[in-house]
Amino acid sequence: MNTGNRPPVILEMRSITKEFPGVKALDNVSLSVKAAEVHAICGENGAGKSTLMKVLSGVYPHGTYTGDIFYQNEVQQFRDIRASEQAGIVIIHQELALIPELSIMENIFLGNEPSKWGVIDWAEARLRSTELLARVGLREDPDTPIKEIGVGKQQLVEIAKALNKSVKLLILDEPTAALNESDSQHLLDLILGLKGRGITSIIISHKLNEIEQIADSITIIRDGKSIETLDVKADGVDEDRIIKGMVGRTLESRFPDHEPTIGETFFEVRNWNVGHPQVEDRLVCKNSNFFVRRGEIVGFAGLMGAGRTELARSVFGRSYGRFLSGELHMDGKKLELRNVPQAIDAGLAYVTEDRKTLGVNLLDDIKSTVVSANLKKISRLSVVDDHAEFETAERYRKSLRIKAPTVEEGVSKLSGGNQQKVVLAKWMFTDPELLILDEPTRGIDVGAKYEIYGIVQELARQGKGVIVISSELPELLGLSDRIYTIFEGAITGVVTKEEATQENLMRLMTTARKSA
Repeated sequence: MNTGNRPPVILEMRSITKEFPGVKALDNVSLSVKAAEVHAICGENGAGKSTLMKVLSGVYPHGTYTGDIFYQNEVQQFRDIRASEQAGIVIIHQELALIPELSIMENIFLGNEPSKWGVIDWAEARLRSTELLARVGLREDPDTPIKEIGVGKQQLVEIAKALNKSVKLLILDEPTAALNESDSQHLLDLILGLKGRGITSIIISHKLNEIEQIADSITIIRDGKSIETLDVKADGVDEDRIIKGMVGRTLESRFPDHEPTIGETFFEVRNWNVGHPQVEDRLVCKNSNFFVRRGEIVGFAGLMGAGRTELARSVFGRSYGRFLSGELHMDGKKLELRNVPQAIDAGLAYVTEDRKTLGVNLLDDIKSTVVSANLKKISRLSVVDDHAEFETAERYRKSLRIKAPTVEEGVSKLSGGNQQKVVLAKWMFTDPELLILDEPTRGIDVGAKYEIYGIVQELARQGKGVIVISSELPELLGLSDRIYTIFEGAITGVVTKEEATQENLMRLMTTARKSA
């Protein structure tokens, strides 16, 4: 019932409990969402946020959990995702459910095609898809294949798809995790625009600044339990308040205390030139020069597409692009790293920005993933020692605090933060001299970030060199001893921790002027 000016409640989830073998993912969780509001759900990786939304959307059907769902004042017992969509609830998962080879139009209407006399009405589909794309701010031709548009535009196609299903309650799971700043802001503005049209949104995100910007209410989940719901305006909510609810304590600092002990230069890249893998006359690395000292954390800053990942992957055994010229030196000796195995043997490790595609095999379990980059270390006569494999993985599970009941758990069942820790363990097991971390905390909560920062600092204390590539300038400023900037494939400058500010980094990240 609507009281005064307060909007009615569109959704109530009462005492939801969901168990998997050996794990209680949700423990008596309750949630109340008002109509036409943006309701955020925050919590650490593995807290149960995505599980709760899968219960709501019928991915986990009625009967596989206990508790009640009240939606538009009626008890709902969704047997599958189609049933929840018919009620106006649409979920957009972090891994987008689009088919790359099909067109934008075909993806929007997939399984829900307009038809006339039992035949798909493509003229109607094209007309409606053009209207839907306009509503989300896309000007693409509806016949454009999904694989030819970026991730930011793919997110908008997912929302257009939801609008076609007459969505009343839109659930977005980490919608901006893989987006650059401008794409993220466009998506947030679109969510606010949908709110203006009476559409309710539930958003799961680890980007607390975005939550603070658009959310009306925030429900915090910790260890599978609902802790509290905050009214953003009335309660004066800021990032520190959200963090306190998520981790159960106030974080005095976002970064662990660290006293650097920096030694001599041990790794150098000289005059490094790499061509684009497909475009003949395009350079992705232009005469790049940089060095890393022992015990040093070196940051790399650049806008999306500047060439940070291309530089890192090309150095790591030429795993990206066409090598043209340049030299690598470690401890004064020239290295010839023509492939990834040679790079690993030389003491390099690379944690990819795309953990689900390049970082782990989602069909594997934890133990086989952890040892996969250095099998010879736990093999006898070329046969893997099962006991050594288990003991190694178990050691890393405990030391990195990977939340899993056993190392025989499938990697696909882990939260994003715990998957990232498994990838870190995999490369730490190779005992590298130089660890390259590409977007190491993307899609990870603030508590897991703190733990990963501690791991990075510990490696530096051991005399290793660490390179951190990040799109989050506060992360680079808090973690790095020196920061290089990249623009259009060229290194444009380097600043020390003492000199570095967001302003001077951004200036160097957006200029073609090359430093001497």
